[in-house]
Amino acid sequence: MTNTSRIAKNTLMLYFRQILILLVSLYTVRAVLEALGAQDYGIYNVVAGVVVLFSFVNNAMASSTQRFLNYALGEGDEEKARDVYSASLAVHALIALGFVLAAETAGLWFVHTRLNIPEARKTAAELVYQCTVATTVFNIIRVPYHAVIIAYERMGFFAGLSIVEAALKLAVVFVLLPARADKLELYGFLLAAVALVILGCYKAYCNRTFKPAHYRRVRDKRLVKEILSFSGWSLFGGAANVANSQGTNIVLNLYTDVTVNAAMGIANQVNAAVYSFVGNFQTAFNPQIVKSWASGDKSDFFRLIYLTAKTSFFLLLFIVLPLYLNADTVLRVWLTEVPAHSVSFVRLILIWSLIESLNGPLVMSVQAQGQIRTYQLIVSVFIMLNLPGTWIAFMLGASPEWLLYIRILLLAATGIWRVFYLRKKLGLSVRKFFSTVLFRCVAAFGMSFAVSWYIWRCFADNVTVQFFVSCAAAVAVSAVCILFVGFSRMERKTAATAVRQRLVRK
Repeated sequence: MTNTSRIAKNTLMLYFRQILILLVSLYTVRAVLEALGAQDYGIYNVVAGVVVLFSFVNNAMASSTQRFLNYALGEGDEEKARDVYSASLAVHALIALGFVLAAETAGLWFVHTRLNIPEARKTAAELVYQCTVATTVFNIIRVPYHAVIIAYERMGFFAGLSIVEAALKLAVVFVLLPARADKLELYGFLLAAVALVILGCYKAYCNRTFKPAHYRRVRDKRLVKEILSFSGWSLFGGAANVANSQGTNIVLNLYTDVTVNAAMGIANQVNAAVYSFVGNFQTAFNPQIVKSWASGDKSDFFRLIYLTAKTSFFLLLFIVLPLYLNADTVLRVWLTEVPAHSVSFVRLILIWSLIESLNGPLVMSVQAQGQIRTYQLIVSVFIMLNLPGTWIAFMLGASPEWLLYIRILLLAATGIWRVFYLRKKLGLSVRKFFSTVLFRCVAAFGMSFAVSWYIWRCFADNVTVQFFVSCAAAVAVSAVCILFVGFSRMERKTAATAVRQRLVRK
């Protein structure tokens, strides 16, 4: 199977997975919000945010494990891949231990003394915190197994187990709704149980299927040093992302109340569901990006970067545009109780997602070449400005929406810097990226939004008609703009030829 065919097959499987997960998640979030109420749902989000503050070390190791496994397999060295797996498993066990120590000292102190939680719910919040710590530990240990599956591009199993995980979380909701026990406490406990079950499934499959997925003592100290060095610099990016998301969520709690945290939690759930479509697409491409660099095929490497960035943006546009226009209607139908600021938060975070979709392949290309010290330092400075920026804005009396305005501006600035950094380090053509990717994406988006917004406004008197007509129009207009503005004539010709060949083959 060719690389292109493998990517296409993996993408289709991941898309099928995500459609099912999205449908389940839409109901799950609504049911959880209904069962817990806005106050308890907000408490869960802000308490979970404290735990995530300590998990950025694990996120850094996850990207390192994925990168080194892909690189070893790109070189065709399974013995080195086994060493990478063994080293990462040992390091993740240490990370889990360190995480528990930090969470049970500084984290617990923060929950007790700094979070704005109603007195009557503090006991429940503390229990949920402990359950979230356990969930995070299980997810930390899961990372090496997940990395092996992605590196070998076994997306079928990954997709299937993800669907099982979503189904188990749906089962949690069915247990939660009629329960007489404290529902917030029960919710935290059951999510921890689900995480443990999924970890067991990952471990059993990897140990049975992949030769490198068997632990042995690593004697190549140089490899361990390389992995730890790469991970160490990735910590800056991890810390910045925590400050960008969970840190600002805590600042939001300090200046508002838990219902606004609930609104941000809903927006983050929508963003996670929507962006996961692009995340799946990029997951299918990422192993090939790293392997093409490891094999020395620069032409294919740059081709994959341009293709992944542009296609990611366009795939996301099909979902973002209808949802942006009809955010108010969707939230009112989806949720029984819509917290204040939810609509504006959802719309702003969708814009953030569009910009982020262009950054994904740029980040992976930096990780592929392995020299990330300067990159992580500068990107971390960009991103970590979000926390003091938000804090100052709230001190000056800004509305909660300014949290996302600042996040969007900093993400755009970071993305532009990444392009110029890659020109210097890897030889990326800035002119080609701007002309073939950025300019075409912005032009297609601008035209699609203008026409779709006008059509949406024309049916403002009837919400039902407005929803269906504007959704259909947004998809149709986006398709036309993407086809004739987003893609060049040569790209359209290549795609048409590929489709004809596939039809003839059938």
